[in-house]
Amino acid sequence: MKALIIGGAGFVGSYLINHLYHDCKWSVAVTKLENEFIEEDYVTPYNLDILDKEAIHQVLKEVRPDYIFHLAAQSSVALSWKNPALTIDVNIKGSINVLDAIRELDYNPRILLIGSGEEYGHILPEETPITESNHTRPGNIYAATKACQNMLGKIYSDAYQMEIIMIRAFNHIGPKQSPIFVVADFCKQVADIEKGLREPVIKVGNLSAKRDFTDVRDVVRAYSLLIQKGAAGETYNVGNGEAIKIEELLQKILSFSTANIKIETDLTKLRPVDVPIIEADISKLQDCTGWKRKISLEQTIMETLNYWRINKSNVKS
Repeated sequence: MKALIIGGAGFVGSYLINHLYHDCKWSVAVTKLENEFIEEDYVTPYNLDILDKEAIHQVLKEVRPDYIFHLAAQSSVALSWKNPALTIDVNIKGSINVLDAIRELDYNPRILLIGSGEEYGHILPEETPITESNHTRPGNIYAATKACQNMLGKIYSDAYQMEIIMIRAFNHIGPKQSPIFVVADFCKQVADIEKGLREPVIKVGNLSAKRDFTDVRDVVRAYSLLIQKGAAGETYNVGNGEAIKIEELLQKILSFSTANIKIETDLTKLRPVDVPIIEADISKLQDCTGWKRKISLEQTIMETLNYWRINKSNVKS
């Protein structure tokens, strides 16, 4: 089998490349932006801006993949508040370019559109854990663009008989993730404190929010299973199935450090709107694929913290 990962230079992309090549034994091609770098030398890289539809055509004609994983996105909620126009361009216009380019092919590959649990937005207490059939009420710009991508994927699947499977991925974490995301941020701050690079104070945002965290290696396993077994036109939650309060997550991270660290709120880390709880019902994923989490939250935290203890940069968003 031949897989194409669109937007594979980021955090998830590097793990997906490794999983598809080493575990699934597939041939893998990857697109990236011109200024990005693919570390894995056993895959074929292509420079691609998804806002250039003709360039997408050229890559698809050359690779002719059986499976297409669409990862390219502006994926930071915080950045979406600061630059909504960029987020809309990449996540909506870029996705339309990808779908149209695929639609115009002379064959019908299977496509995985990666969305987010953030699409559900303001979840009511009686809706937790949340199922794929629940109403979406996006609470931020990023979530709104991903909800739109999901609707477009469903429309294209139904109207053009395209083999599109939509994902709503909840928070995924692990070593090499950019510190613009909460677990990597906390782990990097703790590691810097241990090295004496900053005062023993960790800066935090809203600690009361509850989120559903899954190791990125478990997430990419779910992706590979769903692109093979998922039903066209359907949406699947990918997550752990159990939310944890950010404050509890922070305490787990601090428990792995011997440093005496104080906690202070940083107003710049607070979002204009923050959803109180996002927790996935993953029974549809499990019924379809048999997927189960293999890596515990504690293991992920320890490995992420150790990553920052020995690294200063080399992160992926």
